Amino acid sequence: MCFLTETDRYLFGNGAHYEIYEKLGAHVTEVNGERGTYFAVWAPHAVAVSVVGNFNNWDRYRHFMTCIDTSGIWDIFIPGVVEGEIYKFAVEGRDHQVHLKADPFGNYSEMRPGNASRVTSLKGYEWNDAAWIEEKNEANKIDTAMSIYEVHLGSWKKDYSYSVDGYCGYKQLAHELAEYVKYMGYTHVELMGIAEHPFDGSWGYQVTGYYAPTSRHGEPKDFMYFVDYMHQQGIGVILDWVPAHFPRDEHGLAMFDGTPTYEYADPRKGEHPDWGTKIFDYEKSEVKNFLIANALFWIEKFHVDGLRVDAVASMLYLDYGRRDGQWVPNKYGGNGNLEAMEFFRHLNSIISKRAPRAYVIAEESTAWPKVTKPAEEEGLGFTFKWNMGWMHDFLEYVKLDPYFKKYNHNKMTFNMTYTFSENFILVLSHDEVVHLKCSMLQKMPGIYEDKFANLKTAYTFMIGQPGKKLLFMGQDFGQWEEWTETKSLDWHLCNEPLHKDLQDYMKKLLHLYKENPVMHAYESSEYGCFEWINCDDGENSVFSFIRKEPDTFNNSLAFVCNFTPMERKEYTIGVPNFGTYEVILSSSNVNGEGEVVKYKAVKDPCDNFPYSIKVDLRPFESIVMKTPYMAPKKKDAKKKAESKKEEK
Repeated sequence: MCFLTETDRYLFGNGAHYEIYEKLGAHVTEVNGERGTYFAVWAPHAVAVSVVGNFNNWDRYRHFMTCIDTSGIWDIFIPGVVEGEIYKFAVEGRDHQVHLKADPFGNYSEMRPGNASRVTSLKGYEWNDAAWIEEKNEANKIDTAMSIYEVHLGSWKKDYSYSVDGYCGYKQLAHELAEYVKYMGYTHVELMGIAEHPFDGSWGYQVTGYYAPTSRHGEPKDFMYFVDYMHQQGIGVILDWVPAHFPRDEHGLAMFDGTPTYEYADPRKGEHPDWGTKIFDYEKSEVKNFLIANALFWIEKFHVDGLRVDAVASMLYLDYGRRDGQWVPNKYGGNGNLEAMEFFRHLNSIISKRAPRAYVIAEESTAWPKVTKPAEEEGLGFTFKWNMGWMHDFLEYVKLDPYFKKYNHNKMTFNMTYTFSENFILVLSHDEVVHLKCSMLQKMPGIYEDKFANLKTAYTFMIGQPGKKLLFMGQDFGQWEEWTETKSLDWHLCNEPLHKDLQDYMKKLLHLYKENPVMHAYESSEYGCFEWINCDDGENSVFSFIRKEPDTFNNSLAFVCNFTPMERKEYTIGVPNFGTYEVILSSSNVNGEGEVVKYKAVKDPCDNFPYSIKVDLRPFESIVMKTPYMAPKKKDAKKKAESKKEEK
């Protein structure tokens, strides 16, 4: 009996079957009153395919599959095979070599080092996040608060009572992680490496099971619970997604039917020379369908709120990581991968139509234009792009000895020349705290105490700048050592005064960002409602700027960041409104002890503003001030009244 209709096969062959995961793979069902599992797999150049597992003693001659016309899809219904059974496909190529392959569409895998697929059903979970889904479908994605906590679930915390490797279960993680994220004030979590992968050290970026949440933390429905619980706690969930490449593991996608099935046949396009991995063939309709349906699978089946697409630049550039003679130009003679561009436009277009709430975020490390512009403007259609240029300049600056900062002042201001060309996320990700790059705290110059003061001012500058935010786990309390996937974060540091002080300050910054609309609600407007007060004081290494509403400086927040160990008494900055400016946050006074600090503006123009104040800055101190309310002038008020009258 064939479960795949002619329409199914036609749509898959044309790259437009967005629920193909409902047909390919392993599906528990009933045929003629008999319970069993229907298997289907795409292997277009195989001469024979069979299903093997414990249920037939791994004998490939017991359950041969049938190829359905010219689709390249093989299928079979096997009575008696139920949930929990492990299986593989025995695929015989034209060279008569037989390879045991895990199911490309399998939803559950053996715990490594095992690598077989496991029969399971995703049906039956009762979701409780309908209100969340409805709200997010109607929200403005660009102008909402977005502060992301990037997490590697395997090393956030270890629990050796749950597993011998210390992996916590999805349900346990849901409760503990949600509690921490809410406490700190993050709006989203971004999970590294959830799709099944054989090697822990790949962090989940060498995927062999694109349709399977890793079994390290439990069953697929446990992961559904994780997402569901996060939504009930008001937290969004973003997954890292890897359509750029896949590993050569024998049980994976590489040479699936004895030929380059999922990868380009030409090694100049089909292999990453630096990574030793295979590259998806974006020309093949079935391969594009595999990936686009996979993106929708995580969004529609597991309710995730977005995908962070890994290594986008490696997909867009044909010469990525290659020397002359090692790559093939496109038909116009250029180095852009035309098929990858079309793939991204197709992907982002269909997600925006089917799941308007979902973010698609590009980790794109170059100056490729219009990454977040729509296809009709010749863009790629992503929602956001990681701002890697800002990240590199920012880190280069903050790690400098204060004496040399004045010679590198432009590293902190150059970003503003392009920051509104895309919808950016400012990121301090896991990639910046591994491989001898040092943790964020270790990057900071100075003696022990100075490192904390430096880092607090660096974080203040980051939170105050336009763009969404992402911070890797552990950096908010000052993880001292570089991150490693092999052990838990050093949570005991939160009991030490300076680490606790840093964590408390980061919490205040995150809540300040989330609770003040001027920090996020107008970023789609021109210039993002950001204005420098003074961006040119390189001699003192002080930056001052303001976050404001579109047409007024009322309800604004003014930031002043001192990146040196020098005290700046009566440091003059220009301000827009007359009245009293109250310091609502200081990096030198995290717990709010002492008197409330206020500064009275005087009619003395400075920094192209009509008023000025003199603030006292301690060494490495950042302050955030609330601007006073300034009533509109009578003429302006009269004009507004007349305008309202005309509207009526």
